[in-house]
Amino acid sequence: AALSIDKWIAVVFPLSYTSKMRYKDAVILMGYSWLHSLTFPLVSLFYSWVDYNSVYASCTLHLKEETERRRFTVFTIVFHSTSFMLSLVILCFTYLKVLKVARFHCKRIDIITMQTLVLLVDIHPSVKQRCLNEQKRRRQRATKKISIFIGSFVICFGPYIITRLIELIPFVTINYYWGIISKCLTYSKAASDPFVYSLLRQQYKKVLINIVNRILKRDLYPSSGYNSSLDTENDYCLHRTN
Repeated sequence: AALSIDKWIAVVFPLSYTSKMRYKDAVILMGYSWLHSLTFPLVSLFYSWVDYNSVYASCTLHLKEETERRRFTVFTIVFHSTSFMLSLVILCFTYLKVLKVARFHCKRIDIITMQTLVLLVDIHPSVKQRCLNEQKRRRQRATKKISIFIGSFVICFGPYIITRLIELIPFVTINYYWGIISKCLTYSKAASDPFVYSLLRQQYKKVLINIVNRILKRDLYPSSGYNSSLDTENDYCLHRTN
């Protein structure tokens, strides 16, 4: 959530980023993150609400005495509301603002592209089609990335949070297998984030492909095939235009 706030300010307010995101503001964001992360565990330890829970096969929030159910219920609701819901609201707000800016820039690039294609009347149809395809991919790229960021957050944490809240109802019993699956989903978020976030960036993807090609000893610059035919076509189109 803190990173999404930083990205929102950087994208939406690029010229005033240094004045809006000062060292003081960064310290406040980081300080709150650490304070939030430490407060709830310390409170749960103080009330002895942390123990091995067989339903989730992990050491987590666990109510031992029924006399403390009301206090435990309030704590759990506040904990998940200020952790999951607050983060989700911030992610949705900031990334939708970023998406709005991205779509605006895509629309401006699309206008320039269409004007260029109209002027180049002698351009080869295949080159024109590739330009239009790239234009379409560019429009979908930002939406796809943001959908994955928010979607993975909801899919990985949502089932576990909902399960923990339903569990607060006295007569409800959580299935053992479902409890483990929902807990494993929360662990999968941290495990998959480095791969998801990096592979969605073109630079990381290109570097990864180069590494794989070097390991497999493939030719990074093929002398024939699709790329060379593209270059030939482009040269032909440029020659005709000139």
